[in-house]
Amino acid sequence: MTTHRQPRARHVKVLATLGPASSTPEQIRALYEAGADAFRVNMSHGDDASRQALIAGVRSLEPLIGRPMTILADLQGPKLRVGRFAGDRVALEAGQPFRLDLDEAPGTRHRVRLPHPEILAVLRPGHRLLLDDGRLVLRVTALGEGHVETEVLVPGMLSNNKGVNVPDVVVPLPALTPKDRRDLALALEAGVDWVALSFVQRSEDVAEARKLIGGHALLMSKIEKPAALDDLDAIIELSDAIMVARGDLGVELPPEAVPGAQKRLVAAARRAGKPVVVATQMLESMIVSPSPTRAEVSDVANAIYDGVDAIMLSAESAAGQWPVEAVAMMDAIARAVERDDAYAQQMGFVETVPEPTTADALCQAARTIQATMGAKAVVCFTTSGSTARRIGRERIPADFLVMTPKLSTARRMGLSWGVHAVHTRDISSFEEMVGKSKRMALRHHIAGAGDRLVVMAGVPFGVPGSTNVLHVVRVSGDELDRVKKPG
Repeated sequence: MTTHRQPRARHVKVLATLGPASSTPEQIRALYEAGADAFRVNMSHGDDASRQALIAGVRSLEPLIGRPMTILADLQGPKLRVGRFAGDRVALEAGQPFRLDLDEAPGTRHRVRLPHPEILAVLRPGHRLLLDDGRLVLRVTALGEGHVETEVLVPGMLSNNKGVNVPDVVVPLPALTPKDRRDLALALEAGVDWVALSFVQRSEDVAEARKLIGGHALLMSKIEKPAALDDLDAIIELSDAIMVARGDLGVELPPEAVPGAQKRLVAAARRAGKPVVVATQMLESMIVSPSPTRAEVSDVANAIYDGVDAIMLSAESAAGQWPVEAVAMMDAIARAVERDDAYAQQMGFVETVPEPTTADALCQAARTIQATMGAKAVVCFTTSGSTARRIGRERIPADFLVMTPKLSTARRMGLSWGVHAVHTRDISSFEEMVGKSKRMALRHHIAGAGDRLVVMAGVPFGVPGSTNVLHVVRVSGDELDRVKKPG
């Protein structure tokens, strides 16, 4: 597959969630045309048939637009909830005692079932429980057999099956539930490119998911639990990317701590050369409004200034009234930020120390050469995509054309900063590398006559992990006569 589509006029990627407002092939194409580079399928919602239809809808887009598209399947993870109440809801008052237990009887204003004995077993006096996304707060005062006594710190109405967050302790639950395992099997069978793992607390959670995925997709760890911050380096090391899931993270952390945590997470991922996505409530008001608030625009812009690889829409594109407009707004904000001179300056604030490998040494050299010579683009030939991700870590302010003979690799590149991935035949000689670099750069409107290209590849060609060639070429006018040849 080749494409005649030119790259987006930005480096950061837009990840759009699919749902009732964006479930048909026509709606999915409209999101792509508005600026979506990748699509998220939330495995928490819908049935198997509806989720398979969303994946098939994205795949049906590829031959129409001539582009490999990226699909992320987002697993639900454990959902901790209280039981039901006799009258569906109760009013809890500040200072009153309230019991959480294993009794299956309907709840009252004095107690309710918490059907998670694992949580009751690890709670201690002083630990907090956050109910209904933090709208109510309880503090444990005493322990009992199969129950805990609490005091209401923040009062409010509590209704059936509301969620429970436990920020002060590592919850002894696996990140993968039986439902997640079934959903993972479905997603892998359908050929998704990325899997997002929810409820990550420890690196062991990531290792288990990675074993189950078995290399059939890349793994993104969602950082939404404060416990994950204590094991962050190991989690990033085992992950292919991370997502800053600010919704749950903002429930369990004080709100004022979330911006700093976001910046630390983005910087840590960039240093490791792993893509990082910022998600949740980015353009929340556009669920019901055709335009965002100024604060939301600033929030999205600040994430881009921090150097994220991708920004994500959730309900805005999945269930909102203005899904296409929300994607177009993300696209417009990203373009505006990247035109700002301050953006390039801030990309240098995070120091990315190269590892002692040939590939990293060449990636750092490519950045210096591009800046010194004003090269129009960097061109990379890759099989696995690892070299492309290492180059992306450098945040080189030029177009980035990645060519690969593996369709799965091209599809996985949709969440990497700056990458314009093309699925094409492999090369077998140095001369073919040079000629194809020029031809494809012209065909994709990345370069013109007289422009220089920085080309990276590995010799012997077609061998993964052998990047050892860095070459500068100039596109000549004669190349324009050959751009219509198949790639």
